[in-house]
Amino acid sequence: MKLKSQDQWLGYVLTLHFPSLVLWGDLGAVALDNGLARTPTMGWLHWERFMCNVDCREEPDSCISEQLFMQMAELMVSDGWKDAGYEYVCIDDCWMAPQRDSLGRLQADPQRFPGGIRRLANYVHSKGLKLGIYADVGNKTCAGYPGSFGYYDIDAQTFAEWGVDLLKFDGCHCDSIKHLADGYKYMSLALNRTGRSIVYSCEWPLYMWPFHKPNYTKIRQYCNHWRNFADVYDSWESVKSILEWTSSNQEKIVEVAGPGGWNDPDMLVIGNFGLSWDQQITQMALWAIMAAPLLMSNDLRHISPQAKTLLQDKDVIAINQDPLGKQGYRLRKENNIEVWERPLSNLAWAVAMRNLQEIGGPRSYIMPLASLGQGVACNPSCFITQLLPVKMQLGFYEWTSSIKTRINPTGTVLLQLEGKNRLHQKA
Repeated sequence: MKLKSQDQWLGYVLTLHFPSLVLWGDLGAVALDNGLARTPTMGWLHWERFMCNVDCREEPDSCISEQLFMQMAELMVSDGWKDAGYEYVCIDDCWMAPQRDSLGRLQADPQRFPGGIRRLANYVHSKGLKLGIYADVGNKTCAGYPGSFGYYDIDAQTFAEWGVDLLKFDGCHCDSIKHLADGYKYMSLALNRTGRSIVYSCEWPLYMWPFHKPNYTKIRQYCNHWRNFADVYDSWESVKSILEWTSSNQEKIVEVAGPGGWNDPDMLVIGNFGLSWDQQITQMALWAIMAAPLLMSNDLRHISPQAKTLLQDKDVIAINQDPLGKQGYRLRKENNIEVWERPLSNLAWAVAMRNLQEIGGPRSYIMPLASLGQGVACNPSCFITQLLPVKMQLGFYEWTSSIKTRINPTGTVLLQLEGKNRLHQKA
């Protein structure tokens, strides 16, 4: 989804671009069961940082080309990203040639991807990583390249033959809500029929919300993760709006998330230009609480050591990747402080306290421990570790006690609460 306004969004969804969809029979008879994304997907995606830059003559280091993805793959291995869990190198829009080939297959732009996608996939695989690619359910991508309408089977087979491991499937240029839903279902089945393991990343609910509440139970049957809200930008206003939408709609979306299917609040923009350090901490902490896919969009060739340390924080990543697979939620909002919590495996809990104020200095916040985790997070006692903004062991607390923290404006404090049994297991 790359559109600038809701008017454009609705126009793209509803404009009549092609004739009625052919009948496919009973699409609901088969549900997605590909065994993938048992924990949220981690990797790198080009869109927010590099967008649709196709001018390789003037900007050879930042245009969408095989060179860019090869360099990112190299750095993901050499700079510790792969070891931290970031596995997928993902291409977004603008990789295609303007037309399909003579056999109706998608093809990469021959100047910017002279070796084609198969060679790029082989290179990425040689690094022990996986390759993601982008397509669209309609007859054009959001940037105007060939869409998959009428070509779902051939595109799925092409991606499988190339060795693609993830498909991000956008929703621009679709002529009706029914065709949108049917297209997302059909591509899911087409990918499964290839026999290759391909993570399926949908934008289905994003395009449904302006018209009616999406059926998340149905969406989960077909998608490994799904976008709900507008594209993230490299700005605090954008990150705030995503968090506000998520918390406002959490009763509709939290329960459906779990191993194999996740709500996707969009890319991590840590290490770019628009967020302060405290705001970068907030995005990392809350994306961990939300069990969100961790898909960075930044320039790994030019990233600060501080941002790199945050993105590779093994304790925060462990919360995001917790095998219990329960998405966290906002517990309460009071006096410009939000408290979010997430149940973890082994009866542990993650808790994030976010300062909503954008004026003044750090604020103190006292939190009764009995109020967390439906009263059981620290019952009868727990060991609390602060993970962000800096890691420190805060010690043992009783269920009846409170904990006091100081939170910077727009910042977040991330805690982990563990019972004595869990600590004995770790020892």
